[in-house]
Amino acid sequence: MTAVGFWKDRSWVSEWLRFFLADWQENKMDFMNTFRLALRALARNKMRSALTMLGIVIGVGAVIAVVSIGQGAQYIVQQGIQAMGTNAVFIAAGSNRAGGVRQGYGGVKTLTVDDMNAILAEIPLIKQAAPALTSRQQVVYGNQNWSTQITGTAPNYFDIRTWPVQAGSVFSDQEVDLAANVCVIGTTVARILFGSENPIGQTMRIGNLPFRVDGVLESKGQNVTGQDQDDVIFAPYTTVQRKISGITWLQFIAASAVSQEASVAAVAPITSLLRERHRIRAGTDDDFMIRTQADIADLQNQTQSTMTMLLGGIASVSLVVGGIGIMNIMLVSVTERTREIGVRMAVGATEKDVRMQFLVEAVTLSMMGGAIGIVFGLIGSMLIANLLQWPTLISGKAVLAAVIFSTLVGVVFGYYPAHKAAQLDPIEALRYE
Repeated sequence: MTAVGFWKDRSWVSEWLRFFLADWQENKMDFMNTFRLALRALARNKMRSALTMLGIVIGVGAVIAVVSIGQGAQYIVQQGIQAMGTNAVFIAAGSNRAGGVRQGYGGVKTLTVDDMNAILAEIPLIKQAAPALTSRQQVVYGNQNWSTQITGTAPNYFDIRTWPVQAGSVFSDQEVDLAANVCVIGTTVARILFGSENPIGQTMRIGNLPFRVDGVLESKGQNVTGQDQDDVIFAPYTTVQRKISGITWLQFIAASAVSQEASVAAVAPITSLLRERHRIRAGTDDDFMIRTQADIADLQNQTQSTMTMLLGGIASVSLVVGGIGIMNIMLVSVTERTREIGVRMAVGATEKDVRMQFLVEAVTLSMMGGAIGIVFGLIGSMLIANLLQWPTLISGKAVLAAVIFSTLVGVVFGYYPAHKAAQLDPIEALRYE
């Protein structure tokens, strides 16, 4: 038959399919018989089988619980970073050296409102920006007092941070121009100073100055470093500059880019612009620092991923210990069942059949332990979240990895005992007592 005739004659396809299905059906029946024999053998020593699985149960459960804690922490960090604002770019005053001592960030006095206006005018990647400076002050209302952070800024700061008010309103641009004594407070300050009283329109004292409360911000909770973001008061930056801090420069500028990609792309032109404006010579360090939301997210994600992998690796050690336990028990089982192996070989079982029987037993032990471990891991994650109030996020990938790893443990640690059983001499095995 020619090649063309071979491809035109489709009878070979049906013949091949019949052969394949018949072979598959035979192998399926062989495997099912082997699996039933494995379950029967494991059921003879229920306590020993249960104790052998215990290492796998603990290992899989620990891996899932630990990874869920890590994933939960990473999710909280991501939420905290998102709470910083959309496409955020932060430009902070840098550090300098005084008498050989390097000061911390915020020590340089060169960052100004004019810098912010230049960024908005010359860098189209930045759509809006707000000046900011902070000061820690004692605040008083009635017989209540509290030490908190006062942030001076402009009204659009709350748009950049995606931080709406839950009551009242933010101060206006006109009040910024007039350096008015008005403020917006966080929910923590509102709770501590005002309790159940409505703070809108009330007058509180910041330092020695009276301030009218115009609004209360929605709660943001803790940031990525665990700091309470609601323990803050916002006022016009001109008021904080002239009446509280007594400075003319800015500590940082909060900006928002047109997109997340633009926030990263804007770093280079902002750097070039500020170096030119501040007359910084080539080879000299910047007197400012620029951070984007993407930078912070990458750093936090890398940290959390490293910790999750480290803790998961430590928990995986118990899986290896469980695999060693499986190998130990299977070697004991080979010794105890030497005569049984000899009888099977005498009635026609091949080395492949014996090897497969013991390998299936080892894998069955490991997979049963893995299944129970998954249940314990899921329950443990929920208990940790409910009782210890730790954030957890159960990962489907972690569960799948635990299943695959527990199966591999059974194969790897079960192969040597299975191979040893298959290599037994049938005559010697029948003589074994």
